[in-house]
Amino acid sequence: MSYWREFVKGILDQNPTFRQLLGTCPTLAVTVSAVNGIAMALATSFVLVFSSVIISMIRKLIPSQVRIASYIVIIASFVTIVDLVMKARFPELSKELGPYIPLIVVNCIILGRAEAFSSKNTIFRSFLDALGNGTGFLLALTLIGSIRELIGSGKIFNFGILPAEFNPWLVMILPAGAFITYGLLLASINQISIRKKRIKKEKMIEEIIGKKKESVLLSEVAS
Repeated sequence: MSYWREFVKGILDQNPTFRQLLGTCPTLAVTVSAVNGIAMALATSFVLVFSSVIISMIRKLIPSQVRIASYIVIIASFVTIVDLVMKARFPELSKELGPYIPLIVVNCIILGRAEAFSSKNTIFRSFLDALGNGTGFLLALTLIGSIRELIGSGKIFNFGILPAEFNPWLVMILPAGAFITYGLLLASINQISIRKKRIKKEKMIEEIIGKKKESVLLSEVAS
């Protein structure tokens, strides 16, 4: 697999939020606004990239019996850095995200990529895989947070987007709004995926039929 493909797969085909359905808890909990979604995704991406690189570097030194515990220790080290920096530099944002920053330690995206990829691949490929999955997670949380904030308050990043006459749907900034938005996006993405597969299948069938017709014509001409 090419380096570019290694990076892009985490954004599209193997998007952790919309394709693998990983990290659902923070996805639903913190995406009240676009800013919260971006902050959570950036924090997770930082931990994902650096822990994946370190795990790949020392993968041959970690005994298989304690590999999961070793992964958690490495991940927890970077989560501690993120948590301390956010509390020092962005205290209000840290309060809004609450316990979900420390809970990055057990985020399925990070543990999953460590076990499935970083522990078996080179440093650069692990870096690209982590960066791609982090970017996919960032785009997903930004999209969900933007939709919820726009419909729930009429704003995005505190800028008024919708007209003043718009009556905000307060349900969108409640937990129910997270499930509604996530469910609708999943349904839309699945529908697009099904349609693409159907079109691809139809093209393959047309190509096969065309080749068969061509071979029949050639055989008739030859006879």
